[in-house]
Amino acid sequence: MRAFMAELEKRGLLKRIKVEVDANLEITEISDRVVKSGGPALLFENVKGYQIPVVTNLFGTLERMKLALNVDNLDQVGEALLEILQPPDLSSLIDKLKALPRLAQLSSFLPKTVKSGPCKEVIIKDNPSLAMLPVLKCWPEDGGPFITLPLVFTKDPETGRRNVGMYRMQVYDERTTGMHWHIHKDGAEHFNKCKSRGNRMPVAVALGADPAVIFSAAAPLPAGIDEMIFAGFLRKEPVELVRCETVDVDVPAKAEIILEGYVDPWETRLEGPFGDHTGYYSLADYYPVFHLTCITHRKNPVYPATIVGRPPMEDAFIGKAVERIFLPLIRLQLPEVKDMNMPPEGVFHNCVIVSIKKRYPGQAKKVMSALWGMGLMMLAKLIIVVDEDVNVQNISEVMWRVFNNIDAGRDVMMVEGPVDALDHSSPLPHLGTKMGIDATRKWPSEGHLREWPRDIIMSEDVKKEVDRKWEKYGI
Repeated sequence: MRAFMAELEKRGLLKRIKVEVDANLEITEISDRVVKSGGPALLFENVKGYQIPVVTNLFGTLERMKLALNVDNLDQVGEALLEILQPPDLSSLIDKLKALPRLAQLSSFLPKTVKSGPCKEVIIKDNPSLAMLPVLKCWPEDGGPFITLPLVFTKDPETGRRNVGMYRMQVYDERTTGMHWHIHKDGAEHFNKCKSRGNRMPVAVALGADPAVIFSAAAPLPAGIDEMIFAGFLRKEPVELVRCETVDVDVPAKAEIILEGYVDPWETRLEGPFGDHTGYYSLADYYPVFHLTCITHRKNPVYPATIVGRPPMEDAFIGKAVERIFLPLIRLQLPEVKDMNMPPEGVFHNCVIVSIKKRYPGQAKKVMSALWGMGLMMLAKLIIVVDEDVNVQNISEVMWRVFNNIDAGRDVMMVEGPVDALDHSSPLPHLGTKMGIDATRKWPSEGHLREWPRDIIMSEDVKKEVDRKWEKYGI
């Protein structure tokens, strides 16, 4: 993260705030104004009552998101990932020899265990306290201060496989926080397995890791895929991991701050409300409790935070990176999909727009059903399908097609199933009705017996002549 911040500052994309600011609401208000105006990352060097500075808005534009992943175009990441995931043809010896560099490349992404690292420059085992951290209270009705950019490391007690998730943590006191993992997430599955075995669950939380590591924790990877291998793929070099001091968990060696501890499977505490990325306060509910056993950190650490609230916020750009990177993987299973847009206004899981190359009747509804069956895409509350010539990134064009191309009785599909835990509109927690809208042109074989009208398009000859006059005469 230090190197990323230095690069941002070199490019004029990070601003140092030297005036004293308050972690209670004030940093949020400043960050909210800056992210909504497309402004820079912010390093608050003088936080009232704390020695540790706070950095926010690291990923708050597409430009910074591309810098974080070291690419010129976010689509490049998905294309490179697809090349690795597509199995090579190994039918001949020549093909097998050609596959060796690919295997070597895959092995280069594996995390590397080291004996120590910058995150252990300071080790606090005796009475570690969260009071040293400038944890933000973001919104007036929040239940308290929340750690908003934590990388939560857990292990599957049966397989030993690692999971890294980003689950908010409400700070209750100097030694305990909430652990807000939803029932659909891998961290919750590890927790339930520990509970069935009657064991405490060891947990470590990294704050301020490499940007690729932070992104990997937020990415909706399929179950069983190691986020640290994915981060290695993004970084083009392995992530260095180091063993914690008090729990059997490996964490990024170059992180700013590490919180070590455990979750007791039988203990819950009221967590929330929290001003969430939906733009509404998520309601208070009972969640597991994290107990702190040790803090390690760099000398002079920086505390990272993200602000969520009414979109667009910083998470809009993280979500856009997820959309572009995972589109090729969706195409791998649904080759008819041409493009996808998950608009920030839908906070990503509430609205997914896809364009398809339509070849047979009912294909749009087949695509909706397939998407609802893909991992966390099951939470998509609204799926809109349009023809391949529609620019799904242009919401005005999409809405024009939706408003004019559908017959509600024929083109709207309603299904009941899982919804996001943050969905306040569903009649029951975690369960509700989703809607699919087929806004493609309809064929007679789909029951549309009338002639479908043609789009209004100007003659190419006229357009070229007007282009010539426009350029010559300025009209």
